[in-house]
Amino acid sequence: MDPETEFLASNRRTGNEWELFKENVRLLKRGRNVDVLNHALKAHTNDQLKKSLLENRRSLIEAIDEYKGDDPLQPWLDCIKWVQEAFPPGGDFSGLVLIYEQCVRAFWHSDRYKNDLRYLKIWLEYAEHCSDAEVIYNFLDANDIGKTHSAYYVAYALHLESKCKMKAANDIFNLGISSNAQPIGKLKEAYKKFLVRSMRRPKAVEEELKEDDLPIRSFGTILSRGENQRQDSKTIFDHGRTKSKTDQVRRTPLSIYNDNTDVMRGHDSKPKTDSNSWHTLGGRAERNKENNAMPAKWASYKIPQRPVPRSIGPVPSAPIEVFVDEECAEKQEVHDEKDKTSSLQLRELDGRNIKRETELLRENPLRNFPSNSLPR
Repeated sequence: MDPETEFLASNRRTGNEWELFKENVRLLKRGRNVDVLNHALKAHTNDQLKKSLLENRRSLIEAIDEYKGDDPLQPWLDCIKWVQEAFPPGGDFSGLVLIYEQCVRAFWHSDRYKNDLRYLKIWLEYAEHCSDAEVIYNFLDANDIGKTHSAYYVAYALHLESKCKMKAANDIFNLGISSNAQPIGKLKEAYKKFLVRSMRRPKAVEEELKEDDLPIRSFGTILSRGENQRQDSKTIFDHGRTKSKTDQVRRTPLSIYNDNTDVMRGHDSKPKTDSNSWHTLGGRAERNKENNAMPAKWASYKIPQRPVPRSIGPVPSAPIEVFVDEECAEKQEVHDEKDKTSSLQLRELDGRNIKRETELLRENPLRNFPSNSLPR
């Protein structure tokens, strides 16, 4: 049976939904299954299918709490993979960012998963959805998460390179190589490519320099012919511009101030004297008359009081803040996270504030972490 006849016999309406929505599909490194992708994209026009996707997501989140196996990270991985396939656009309403955050927060204190490559990849995927991924990498560095894998150093260095922090990126690569992060061959290959890009980068920066900028050089160095000509032309241009400004100043007449303008108008320039002005200073008693006042009693003057309404009851005092040790509080929070069910997480995913929560996590990905776990 030829493919056309097989398609007609299957009674399928269409199998090319991805052709209509491919601009909105988020790329995955592992690729996508076309049949699963077409089924997920039908939710754009089918409300019943969209409702079933939300129910499946709810059941996967509940399966995380019901898991009794030896690898509690595995149900999180299954849930994340399914959400990535079922919500191809990967927008705020998919809840993927919230699932990332809840997953990494559930195991950040566990020594079992600190060097687990699967757990590190979740952190790196979470960093790709944040506005400032450097906060994530600083957290991983402070808590020794994933530092034995080359993927951590490669992702961190590429992020610094995207921010034009070339020296810091080079230091991260060298740190990974000196730490013998595995696989070391992949790390060295990425470092070679980085060096090639960094060697090309200064040339591109030099081309963007303005033509009127003088070269920066140390004392005693010799300029090349092109740079010397450019400097001479700029010197001649500056000298001509200064000369033209000097000629303009010379041609402008000077305005001389004359304080005898009243004389020119026919008025007497002699200032008028006050008839009551002092001609003599007087005697000592007259000059010291300010010090002759006799002191009086201040008790004879009463300051008017403003009426103040009296309070009916006693004013409550400020509450006393009880000091709590951070280490003790951290232990309590860890136990609370272990015993916490996903019912609250489920309400966050299905609530109306899912978009707002996602935006808050994009701006501050560690907003729900304890303060003593953050890098200082």
